[in-house]
Amino acid sequence: MLNIFTLANGRLFQEEIESLEELSKFHPIWVDLESPTPEEKRWVKQYYGLSIPDDAMDEDIEESARFYAADNGDVHIRSDFLVPDDEEPSTVRAAFILNLENTSLKSHGVLFSIHDEDIPVFRLLRMRARRAPGLIEDAKEVLLKLFDADAEYSADTLEEIYVALEKVSSQVLSGDVTDAMAGEVLGAIARHEDMNGRIRRNVMDTRRAVSFMMRSKMLNSEQFDEARQILRDIDSLDSHTAFLFDKINFLMDATVGFININQNKIIKIFSVASVALLPPTLIASLYGMNFKYMPELDWAMGYPYALGLMVASALVPMWYFRKRGWLK
Repeated sequence: MLNIFTLANGRLFQEEIESLEELSKFHPIWVDLESPTPEEKRWVKQYYGLSIPDDAMDEDIEESARFYAADNGDVHIRSDFLVPDDEEPSTVRAAFILNLENTSLKSHGVLFSIHDEDIPVFRLLRMRARRAPGLIEDAKEVLLKLFDADAEYSADTLEEIYVALEKVSSQVLSGDVTDAMAGEVLGAIARHEDMNGRIRRNVMDTRRAVSFMMRSKMLNSEQFDEARQILRDIDSLDSHTAFLFDKINFLMDATVGFININQNKIIKIFSVASVALLPPTLIASLYGMNFKYMPELDWAMGYPYALGLMVASALVPMWYFRKRGWLK
């Protein structure tokens, strides 16, 4: 899918391109390619003179090669964006190519973005740019706003984790944690821990991208101040992610502790039963071993006497355990 975005009256407007001829009708500041086809890549190369690298979306690219300026002046940035999901959260790699001096389009810069699937941050920026005039002025502003929205999106996701962990805390700290409930809690905690880790990695990647833009001296004074504010917002998220890690570890330890308590209860039942049944077993062994022939031939009341003594020897330990409160 090939979409271009143009500025009109300070607002960002989106146009979906379905042919090469349509490209000549617009002067965009942002060209977005979502899962581009070879034909769409050919249109971009033919009209804009931009060849999209084959390794643009590679996940195993070296970290040092994710931010660089090409010989022709194009700035290449590869950054990850968060895609939260209750079942399987993930991050999506997006490649940016910032052409700062595109004289063929008579505009100061065009941003090209390439990604394999829809990214929530991109939708958020498009919605804001349509509603808020003057939010975006050039291609560099689009890239900065994307990173700003990414930091804000990460903050919103952290708030959702806070709310979810509060529900988990109420379950765990209620004190009545069954094994089934413990399994559900551990599953929820694991998902939140995974999401928190992805957020921390995502903000670290965003920090590196914004820092690269600041070091490359491509930003004007206002954009430089905006980039510094984005970095401050990202720094504020670090303490929140660290707190969530601590809270998740506490809930994990508490849940595992309740599981151990439930297991100890089961082990205690077997321990009490083994101790209570030890005297009857001893009596039965002594009774059966002290007769030359069958016991009922030597002592007619032997069986009733032995059975009564066995029952009494079992009840006495149980009464003692109950008195001490060990059976509760």
